[in-house]
Amino acid sequence: MRPILFSVLGLDIQTYGVSKALAALLGAFLLGRAFERLGLKKDDAHALVLWATVWGFVGAKIYHLLENLPNLTWHHLGGTGFTWYGGLLAGVASALIVIRRRRLPVAAVADAAAIPLTLAYGVGRLGCWFSGDGTYGRPTTLPWGMTVSDGAVPTDVPVHPTPLYEALAAVLIAAVLWRLARRQRPPLTIFAGYMILSGGARFAVEFLRINDPALLGLTQPQLWSIASVLAGAVLIAIVRRRNPQDIDASPVAAPGRSLAPGDLSSSTPS
Repeated sequence: MRPILFSVLGLDIQTYGVSKALAALLGAFLLGRAFERLGLKKDDAHALVLWATVWGFVGAKIYHLLENLPNLTWHHLGGTGFTWYGGLLAGVASALIVIRRRRLPVAAVADAAAIPLTLAYGVGRLGCWFSGDGTYGRPTTLPWGMTVSDGAVPTDVPVHPTPLYEALAAVLIAAVLWRLARRQRPPLTIFAGYMILSGGARFAVEFLRINDPALLGLTQPQLWSIASVLAGAVLIAIVRRRNPQDIDASPVAAPGRSLAPGDLSSSTPS
């Protein structure tokens, strides 16, 4: 493990931060390609990722500080310590603002963002593992249990490499979403699938992690995961109840035709 990747003029470049930058670059690249296929501007995709990343970090740090409010120390204000769901909430809020200001079709953008968001999350989890930031799981005697003796939060006891589990799950989820997206689907179907699959994966992995129960024996990430799965299921139910006309008016631009911002407005759940 390498919490510090390298140093420049006495400034430590952290593995965690580099992984998040790579995740943002990957997300911007993939979303830009998806926007081009939809006839949308690639610059809008890059702006979306930029502001979602910036405010996502802010939201993740604030959420982390609130979680540790009773025992807050200067250590919590450092360059590590971010909570994914705080980042997700702030990132989604900032993305919606960008979408509104640039008059982008909400449903098309949400579906286009599902796979980039999934793979970017996987890259981020790899960064968590290689920096040894303490997001690994419980002790295990399984053959693939790993020690983190030189991580930011070290342990000499073999543990579940849960960030690696999540990275692998991200690849599998992206593959499923890609397969779904190969055929024309009603608007928001792919994004709903992302919410269900990513929420389910995090719920399952959480049984192997070390987090205190928050409610009914479930940890806080598991509660958020349940909310994600339920929201995705409700979204699919809404989509399926749409009239055939709404489904036919859907999200794939014909070759040579650009989607106008209002093209999908009737397909967005009210």
